[in-house]
Amino acid sequence: MAECGRKALSLLEAARSRYESLQISDDVFGESGDDSSDNPFYSTSGDSDSDNYIAEVGEEDQHHHHHQKRGGKDSSGQRGGAGGGGSGRIGAGPPGSLSRSQAEEEGWTETLQDVTVPPFKETYGPAQKMPVTATALDFFQLFVPDNCIQNMVTQTNMYAKKFQERFGSDEGWRPVTAQEMKAFLGFVTSTSVHRCESVLSIWSSGFFSNRSIALKMSQARFEKILKYFHIVAFRPSQGSNQGLYKIQPFLDSLQQSFSYTFRPSQTQVLHEPLIDEDPVFITTCTERELRKRKKRKFSLWVRQCTSTGFICQISVHLKEGTDALATLKNKPQLHSLVAKQLCQNISGKNSIIFTGPSITSLSLFTEFSKQDIYCCGLLSTRKSDCTGLPQNMLVCGSTPAQRGQSRVMMKGSMSLISWYNKGHFRFLTNGYSPTKQGIIIKRKSGEIPCPLAVEAFAAHLSYICKYDDKYSKYFIFHKPNKTWQQVFWLSISIAINNAYILYKMSDAYTVKRYSRAQFGERLVRELLDLDDCSPTQ
Repeated sequence: MAECGRKALSLLEAARSRYESLQISDDVFGESGDDSSDNPFYSTSGDSDSDNYIAEVGEEDQHHHHHQKRGGKDSSGQRGGAGGGGSGRIGAGPPGSLSRSQAEEEGWTETLQDVTVPPFKETYGPAQKMPVTATALDFFQLFVPDNCIQNMVTQTNMYAKKFQERFGSDEGWRPVTAQEMKAFLGFVTSTSVHRCESVLSIWSSGFFSNRSIALKMSQARFEKILKYFHIVAFRPSQGSNQGLYKIQPFLDSLQQSFSYTFRPSQTQVLHEPLIDEDPVFITTCTERELRKRKKRKFSLWVRQCTSTGFICQISVHLKEGTDALATLKNKPQLHSLVAKQLCQNISGKNSIIFTGPSITSLSLFTEFSKQDIYCCGLLSTRKSDCTGLPQNMLVCGSTPAQRGQSRVMMKGSMSLISWYNKGHFRFLTNGYSPTKQGIIIKRKSGEIPCPLAVEAFAAHLSYICKYDDKYSKYFIFHKPNKTWQQVFWLSISIAINNAYILYKMSDAYTVKRYSRAQFGERLVRELLDLDDCSPTQ
């Protein structure tokens, strides 16, 4: 018995050591208390009440459940195992898959060889050292600097002038100033930490009022700025993304600032973050209320550092209209193009990218490998492009598999893994050797053997799900009708979260350990230029 206990402990320690780098921001939002140094993906304590993604692989795709329970759409998985293996009929593979003889001709074999990913070529973390006296506003302005705010001032005033020339003068309007624009951003940002049914509730006398900041600007003045607020006042004569022309310069600037301020770790994930409605509303509203809600007209994908949660790059495309990506009706083709856009800045660095079924494909992974980008992705016979993959690995056999059992086929350095854990899960990877074994440790079920790629995928995606759970609490609650404004405030929310992550990794965090909510409150007060805004207050 003692020997079994020592074995389980050594396995747990080995698994934890493989993901030691992920511990740096387990407490990324500052709310996990003194236990924040523990690895978030393995739980053997009796008082743990969380079902980690890694423990649920094979029973239900946690990321799917994570989105589905909030009324969001599935972006990386589904019930029934990786690729819906349980739905496949013996001998009937998905479109583009290869028969056994075709697979052998194409080079697929059951003979396994070790795969080694070259060393990562960069150190990760903040690209510049912030002073110990840096404030929440200082970190925010790494992404939204004064010149960006001044441009909002210029464009808003230009739009107001153009609007009044066309529809008549507005007696109550006067040109907005940079100080007022910062305050305007502060008022809307306050809805991310103090939930309001409407941003205008700040000035009300009801439950959602906020008298501490309401006196900084009158409601009438705020409404005037809100009416004319613009990033780009005039339609450009030409551009690559006409549908988002009113926000494209801001998105371009934000992308550059993400790249300049932070270097991601070797492991990153491509996914659609949780950006739907208030989770409390989603879990309490009726199906009829959900159907009545207006669907978003855009999709947002991100490349995210799995060691810190920092969002390194974003990709926005319209679901309809003039956006070039909207013309792609084939979803795998669309998602493949999105993935290439998100990874265009990391070629040659030996990064490892984790992907969901909608992105995972042999052709994309092969193309990435030529750029020294390595991949590990979950496969779905319903959602993935299975072209070039062996049919016998994608359909269920007649003999029931045992829990933890796996089969692997290789083509060069690419491995196709079929792993069973109360359902068939399939992975495609060239980032992990198929000869190396991992383990899943679940408090109730004990140890479940698996290939190292499965363990790594579950661990990193678990972290991103954890980030999404926290992030969903702090998105800006203001809900404008216009798509470009929805994208803008969503981008501001991402920038604030990134700012907090940089703050957590800076010397300023040693002075005052703000939680994410406290950081948001400080930022609001600094944008409004209120008193007592020092980081030690």
